[in-house]
Amino acid sequence: MLALAPLTVLAACERSNVNPPTEPADPITAAGSDAPPPAPPPGLDSLMPGAGPASFVGRWAAQASWCANTSGAEQPISISTTRFEGYENSCAITSLDQVNNGYEATLACEAEGAANRERVRLSAVGEALSLTWLNRDNAVVQLIRCPSATPAPAGADEKRPS
Repeated sequence: MLALAPLTVLAACERSNVNPPTEPADPITAAGSDAPPPAPPPGLDSLMPGAGPASFVGRWAAQASWCANTSGAEQPISISTTRFEGYENSCAITSLDQVNNGYEATLACEAEGAANRERVRLSAVGEALSLTWLNRDNAVVQLIRCPSATPAPAGADEKRPS
């Protein structure tokens, strides 16, 4: 039995260190304590559960009052792991990479009859999302999460967490 212990530890170390964007890991807590765990040594934070960036999946708007809108320019955008849907545009997420504080995505978009490609960085903190347009001189848009009770726009392809 003792000979199998090192193999078990090695197998646990071979896990993927990328948090799926739909299911961020729960924070680490010390056994029998409500205190947060100590900070990991430099360079190891991305290997520890709970260290990955928060999820960007959901419905987001520039203003809370826009969350109830279902048409027009002042409506929320819907983001899943495969789609980025906004006013007069529809984008497939063709690649998604975890970065230090979020995710970078390549979008293949169709907007007003024209096709184009965009790169965006999605960084969620709590109920806020910073959307950085990497192909547009790093222009940043600040969004807030819409409550899940608001109906999703037609064509939404995934169940979104609140």
